[in-house]
Amino acid sequence: MSSEDPPNASPNDAVKRSRYTHRQLHLLRQGSTATPLRAIAHIDLDAFYAQCEMVRLGTPRDTPLAVRQWESLIAINYAARPFGISRMMTAAEARKACPNIILQHVATFREGEGGRWAYRDDSFKNIKTDKVSLDPYRAESRKILKTMKEALERWSTNESDGEIHRFTHGLSAALEKASIDEVFIDLSPLVYIVLLQRYPELRPGSQDGDRDAELPPPPTTAVQWHPEDCLIDLDLHEREEDDPDWDDIVMLIGAEIVRAVRRAVWDNLSYTCSAGLARNKMLAKLGSACNKPDKQTVVRNRAVQHFLGGYKFTQIRMLGGKLGDQITTFFGTEKVSDLLNVTLEQFRAKLDDHTASWLYGIIRGDDRSEVNPRTQIKSMLSAKSFRPSINSLEQAEKWLRIFAADIYGRLVEDGVLENRRRPRVITLHHRTAQTRSRQIPIPAANTIDENLLFELAKTLMRQVMTDGQPWPCSNLSLSVSSFEDGVSKNKAIEGFLLRGDQAKSLHQGSRPRDADVSPNEPLPPEKKRRIDDSGIKRFFAQPLSGDNPVTDQENPQPKEDQDDTGLPVEASELEADGNTMPQYTCDRCSRPIPEHEREEHDDWHFAKDLELQERQEARDAQQQSRPAASSSSSRGSGTRGKGGRGSRGKPERGQMRLAFQ
Repeated sequence: MSSEDPPNASPNDAVKRSRYTHRQLHLLRQGSTATPLRAIAHIDLDAFYAQCEMVRLGTPRDTPLAVRQWESLIAINYAARPFGISRMMTAAEARKACPNIILQHVATFREGEGGRWAYRDDSFKNIKTDKVSLDPYRAESRKILKTMKEALERWSTNESDGEIHRFTHGLSAALEKASIDEVFIDLSPLVYIVLLQRYPELRPGSQDGDRDAELPPPPTTAVQWHPEDCLIDLDLHEREEDDPDWDDIVMLIGAEIVRAVRRAVWDNLSYTCSAGLARNKMLAKLGSACNKPDKQTVVRNRAVQHFLGGYKFTQIRMLGGKLGDQITTFFGTEKVSDLLNVTLEQFRAKLDDHTASWLYGIIRGDDRSEVNPRTQIKSMLSAKSFRPSINSLEQAEKWLRIFAADIYGRLVEDGVLENRRRPRVITLHHRTAQTRSRQIPIPAANTIDENLLFELAKTLMRQVMTDGQPWPCSNLSLSVSSFEDGVSKNKAIEGFLLRGDQAKSLHQGSRPRDADVSPNEPLPPEKKRRIDDSGIKRFFAQPLSGDNPVTDQENPQPKEDQDDTGLPVEASELEADGNTMPQYTCDRCSRPIPEHEREEHDDWHFAKDLELQERQEARDAQQQSRPAASSSSSRGSGTRGKGGRGSRGKPERGQMRLAFQ
């Protein structure tokens, strides 16, 4: 009991407070990695290739099925697993363990059949003439992704309360396709919408303008978990009977959204998927694997240490290879729980500073990686190993035709027909006793199609043959790379003159979703458009509409910040009453900001302050842990102590430090 409590006060009489602030709630709206109220989901299709074949064939869920590639199994459904069937077995062994199992071979391209894949009953017998095609699974993946996006859109548009529309308009979830059968989703903006709908006390303006004030406590009966939600047990010092805080409410809403997405995939396409929900990507991915199939696991903030304590750190992404082996050797353990006893200084004594700091945070559940919806393929490859080797140009060209068809199909998926993206380089790899590679640019003037890729591949093959001794060839592959964005179509000049809603949408759509860059930060000087009063620009010095004129005198801003209508970008959006958006001048950066973006701009300053503070603390800790190194470097001659060429800083990329005797 504190000295401020009344003499006979009981613990229940104390005013309950939330651990979270209005600022952290608003950062949730932005999907910022700086708030502990984030909600990240990882959704993983269950035995995806096997499910694709079950849906295609109409196989009942309780019928054992495995997908085979030649004699190996590459996917096993859950009905087959009780028989002990795994991907380590051959098709013959699986048939022996379960005589009734369905063994479906993947679709294949076949030599001499024009580069078109098909399902064939005899594919497993024709490894010499067939090549695996994953196109059917890619097509199903696209349908599933589309269904997920549509389900998420319903949450972002379901706004029954007009009062919160201005605070939530345009918010949507970010979805990152991590592989053919898994996605990450940043649910934070959607959760923010639902929070404002269900809890009016959280709406902006109710906190008397103090963004650092604590949030009001949520209702003690607010958390009612669904039977499908698999909850990770809380940390040792936490109790289920304790009153919930807003992070629990966030996870509850996030679980509701994920459940709806999974249900949409099942109802529309008959696929089951498992999910993990947590405050970051690392925890969400680990969670999705905990309760397969067709379940979702929720890792609450109060359960993170208990959850991670049961893992080997080598199960965490980026710690399963050489780095994980190195850490195991240094500290004699693979358990996360054991590494929690290692101090940051002890990590730094064995690892470089960046890796040590990252490792120290990641085993405590601290992951600031973003959900990136703009993940793009950097290269595409189609290959075939030959047993026995091929020995003629005729055979090679049949396979090059298949490779060209395979790659072109994937390029269509990536947007080559719409000219959104196109590769600039095509490469041929050819293996005999040694591997040789040849590459040429893809002509920019040519439309990419299957025939163009095939002709370029034949050109490369002829180059390989001029080198001599091209046979026998044991492996052949074709790849495209160096992708660049295309222009969708040519536009008349009117297509570049955006007005009103269009201008603001373009301006807001170009903003980063995180707190690293201000949503109101001006472009660097070298990238600003220069607008003068001469030539065609002078015709747009005044608004194109005479109904609601806005002049530079009413909204003074630099010419560089104007859009192509001659209006300031922030001021080109007019409210319904015809008045311009009110503005204020930030007292920290002196930039004029629209009033409706003031809170977001202030949060950017707050996030940058946190970042600078963390960097300073890291530098201070580094200097304290290495006083001897600092003093010895300052005794060097010339520029050694001043950060010049002789300084012992970290080598730049591509460089290495020489050890002098």
